[in-house]
Amino acid sequence: MTTQYLRQFSLIVATAAGAGLELGALRCTFSIRRGDIQTPNTCDARIYNLSANTANKIASPEFTQLQIKVGYGSASNLALIFAGSLKQVRLGREDQKDSYVDITAADGDEAYNFAPLALTLAGGAATPTSAVQAMIAAMAKEALASPTGTPGGQAVSSGYIPPLSSNAPPRGRTYFGSCKDELRELAANNDCKWSMQDGKICLIPNTGYIVGGDPVLITPATGLIGVPEQTQNGLGIRTLLNPALKIGQRIQLQSSNINQYRYGLDTLSTAQQKFTQAVLSTAADGIYYVMRANHSGDTRGNDWYTDLVCLSVDAKIPTSAVEQAAVQPSGAVPRY
Repeated sequence: MTTQYLRQFSLIVATAAGAGLELGALRCTFSIRRGDIQTPNTCDARIYNLSANTANKIASPEFTQLQIKVGYGSASNLALIFAGSLKQVRLGREDQKDSYVDITAADGDEAYNFAPLALTLAGGAATPTSAVQAMIAAMAKEALASPTGTPGGQAVSSGYIPPLSSNAPPRGRTYFGSCKDELRELAANNDCKWSMQDGKICLIPNTGYIVGGDPVLITPATGLIGVPEQTQNGLGIRTLLNPALKIGQRIQLQSSNINQYRYGLDTLSTAQQKFTQAVLSTAADGIYYVMRANHSGDTRGNDWYTDLVCLSVDAKIPTSAVEQAAVQPSGAVPRY
């Protein structure tokens, strides 16, 4: 995405059936938090100066879904940055001139919190792939059944699933409990983690990334803002708002300047310094994995950013660092 002016915005509040209101032409502010962890992505949006009738309609139980898209140039270039279900709607005023409707939404919240699992797979058929698909089907059914008592939950489907082991135990396998807990255990047993991305359940390898497509190029010409900064959590990068930056995918950073992290001087920090340096290592080829992608914007203001937290895809922990820090075996760096 090299052309990043004439920004476009769409915010739709809709019913479970898809009928909704397009509010992108009004002044809207938003903050979207996305990550590669199983906790649902969230969004806070504020829409200004709606009519009393429209504001009350949004606050009614009829509307359950929120969708936000952004783009540049023409409306045909809009791309999704958030899809979720409404958790709370609040009406208020900033002053005597400006009223607002605040919306808090979550991605896949019903399926995450309320989907139970009672599943038995026959011996020879209980492969990780078949188990994952059965769990996704259970979560999708529960979401549409609306366990919260609202008219309808957010639709859930299968997203990126890497190749998993094809080995199946000779005996049958029973899964019982919360769907999210069983899915977390299955993902951990296959060296993956799972997350919900715009209603799609994704599994990403702990030391890998979503395969397919070229990395998104990040340079000052394509929207890089300021200087990338090493932090305790990874490499922090700010760009102009870019819907192409997805969780679990790769980026290619072309910047000769990266502000380095300051390590502590205490005994523990000194012992773990080499380990931390490996975790926070910068990639020689500029290829990084996206762990966090937080979008924020104001359709009538200057805010229009994507803030990334990334990890080098080829980060390695030297054996000497493990001996000093005694943290974990050497090899590729797991993200959690």
